[in-house]
Amino acid sequence: MKKNIIITIISVVAVAILGTIFAQIGMGWFEGLIKPKEWIPSFIIPIVWTIIYLLFIYVLIKWQTRQPLTKENIILLAINGVLNVLWCLVFFTLNQLFLGNVIIIFNALFGLRLYFEICKEDAMNGLIISIYPIWLCIATTLNIALWILN
Repeated sequence: MKKNIIITIISVVAVAILGTIFAQIGMGWFEGLIKPKEWIPSFIIPIVWTIIYLLFIYVLIKWQTRQPLTKENIILLAINGVLNVLWCLVFFTLNQLFLGNVIIIFNALFGLRLYFEICKEDAMNGLIISIYPIWLCIATTLNIALWILN
């Protein structure tokens, strides 16, 4: 059990660090993009992601103290982590707006799927982590706006 919790923490932190690295690489390019008037202030985005990652650690530890994650749950979590990192790489580092939109749409869909799996396991955990699919949907909308404007 302890080993699984340590792996969970390391995995979430790895996704956060890799995503941050890729985002930082392309930040100069990103700052030069035309953004909609309704754009979220830049300082809020890393705060929200930090909260999301911390909530994931909390929810996943709480989940694993009751029962082990199934293979399907682990695959769904891995897909979400990979899509998060891949979007940061493609969007920020490679400066690909269209492909970034394709990836974030898949990320939002898999994020919703993960949310429903978490809700099935524990409604309170679902409520706690509901910020994740909501944020992905907001990010998807903003990404589409960036693609249209640029």
